[in-house]
Amino acid sequence: MRTLYLTNTLTRNKEVFKPIHEGRVGMYVCGPTVYGDAHLGHARPGVTYDVLFRLLQYLGYKVRYVRNITDVGHLEHDADEGEDKIAKKARLEQLEPMEVVQYYTERYHEAMRLLNVQSPSIEPRASGHIIEQIETVKKILAAGYAYESNGSVYFDVQKYNRDHNYGVLSGRTLEATLEGTRTLDGQGDKRAPYDFAIWKKAEPQHIMRWPSPWGDGFPGWHLECSVMGEKYLGQEFDIHGGGMDLMFPHHECEIAQNVASRGTQGVHYWVHNNMITINGQKMGKSLGNFITLQELFKTYSPMTIRFFILQAHYRSTLDFSNDALAAAEKGYKRLMAAWREIASQVGNEPAHDVKPSQAVEAIREAVLDALCDDLNTPIAIAHLFDAAKLINGGTLPEKDKVAMKQLFDEIVGGVLGLKDEEAGASGKAEKALEGVMQLVLDARKKAREEKNWAESDRIRDTLAAFGIAVKDTKDGATWTLE
Repeated sequence: MRTLYLTNTLTRNKEVFKPIHEGRVGMYVCGPTVYGDAHLGHARPGVTYDVLFRLLQYLGYKVRYVRNITDVGHLEHDADEGEDKIAKKARLEQLEPMEVVQYYTERYHEAMRLLNVQSPSIEPRASGHIIEQIETVKKILAAGYAYESNGSVYFDVQKYNRDHNYGVLSGRTLEATLEGTRTLDGQGDKRAPYDFAIWKKAEPQHIMRWPSPWGDGFPGWHLECSVMGEKYLGQEFDIHGGGMDLMFPHHECEIAQNVASRGTQGVHYWVHNNMITINGQKMGKSLGNFITLQELFKTYSPMTIRFFILQAHYRSTLDFSNDALAAAEKGYKRLMAAWREIASQVGNEPAHDVKPSQAVEAIREAVLDALCDDLNTPIAIAHLFDAAKLINGGTLPEKDKVAMKQLFDEIVGGVLGLKDEEAGASGKAEKALEGVMQLVLDARKKAREEKNWAESDRIRDTLAAFGIAVKDTKDGATWTLE
């Protein structure tokens, strides 16, 4: 099996990927908080970890990919205070919270479908795992790393830090954490500002609430990933992914919860994608540069957006601008044109027992080496453009044509997950034509059964005028384009 290298945030090093269980990989990725439409910031982790999922499968691993849905406990101000974003949306729109969750979950799924992001193996929701989260709170309390205060339960960061290292992932110290902590209402219940809620008391007006040993409340945001990761992937698993903005405090708190509740950090490879900026500025609603995917798809196709994301290494900042999208669109169309060209020359000829030339084999190896080198999609794409030049040169021997089509099918379509939208549109048109023709031929069949020969001939002659020939056989009518 080809060696895969991943940059592990925990060690700050690029490491050889060695799964815990031979041939099997457990991967957990933080999914969306579903209180609004999916935006450009959701697209990058969606595409990044989809490519990692596809690559692992291509390399021969059996992958269990878990991507959660946050539908409770994600508060407005930070992880501990403010109003739950979903509950607020429900209150303002006079809906049940789960109506909000269902609506925006479906919108998110549709956006991911358009981006050709595969569904995960399991997609658990925080609200479906309240019992497990309560049990984990009990374990942390029993271990002495949490305390109850006024109906809430807080993680004792200072005590944990004395025994372990709070900051092992982000590299932050408690002093730096304290400097970045804002004073918010309700923090008087904490022993220290950097302590975080693992169970939060529900105020009378709070809609989403569950009974617990500490009173009605709801789980803290950080807790859900610790609990669902363990439930579906075990106490230790291979890969945990998410945006760099989640490294602190979310993933740092996950590690602390894992150690406190089960004695192990739980994750072997922490993999973080970088942010998307817009014209050099961080994307955000407050800056007025927040773009939903639904808005973006009105101007740029989903595959252009996917290609744009893949043009940058997942760990580098990606700056969004109209010029960058226009350039990505040109590059995407150029690659698709080469794919169509080689497909037209080869058709569905099988690729087995075909030994390509050294030049074509070198391109294939270079593409795979790049993808296995910490998911270096921009270098892989650069080598694929080299392949496109060979295709467009028109001098490839037959054996190389077959190998080149296999490369595009397996890597461009398979691992990178790019689809030829022009071919897709053509395919949809063909399918629509087949459906319409079936209706027309059914109408003609009915006319013939009723011995309405004039209507039968009229339908046949009208179709002939549009270049569609109808032939009657013993098995029924058939049609062809003349």
